[in-house]
Amino acid sequence: MASTRLPGKPLADICGKPMIEWVYRKSASARGIDDVLVATPDAEIAEAVSAFGGRAVMTSSEHRSGTDRVAEVADDLDDEDIVVNVQGDEPMITPESIESLIPPLENIDAPHITSLMRAISLDEAADPNLVKVVLDRVGNALYFSRSVIPYMRNSVPEIKIWGHVGIYGYTVRVLREFSRLEPTPLENAESLEQLRAIENGWRIRMIETSFKPIGVDTESDLEKVRNLFASKSP
Repeated sequence: MASTRLPGKPLADICGKPMIEWVYRKSASARGIDDVLVATPDAEIAEAVSAFGGRAVMTSSEHRSGTDRVAEVADDLDDEDIVVNVQGDEPMITPESIESLIPPLENIDAPHITSLMRAISLDEAADPNLVKVVLDRVGNALYFSRSVIPYMRNSVPEIKIWGHVGIYGYTVRVLREFSRLEPTPLENAESLEQLRAIENGWRIRMIETSFKPIGVDTESDLEKVRNLFASKSP
């Protein structure tokens, strides 16, 4: 609720429903998801979620990040349960993008974390708010940056520029371990929480998606999303 650029944005109206309801219902429609919880420190959000029949859990207002907030909620779950962390300001989220994070975590050689990426243009890559990721030969993240990576000194046609889509999957055990790690130098330099995992030698398996997120951070973002929803309305 305390967003500086768009105060109260989780409850902003989009075609007759609060934003958080759209995120909730799309998440709940993903196959393989047993339950959806809204982790929030704000009573207004919890009340709104209860009003549309959802389930909210109140958390501390002192968390450093959304991951820490999710870890608090997951404390009662079993170690091997899988959690998918979806941001509450992504009303355009698709069920398919959530579903794709789960299968790699069920394998014997499961990575620590799964996340999403999409191919982007060089023009898009110039935006420091759009995080980029480079991969190893098997699809694990080597590094995330706000800068354009890799630097294309030579033309290599098979190399794509990947934009990171900040949705994560992990087991409860990994989530707990991550929340206990101290912030790391590269994480602090780039202000990217996922670098904490990389700096500790963890594997983040990246999965390609066609989902293009539209995070709602400003009034103009909100109007854009409202227009998109209205155009798709029956």
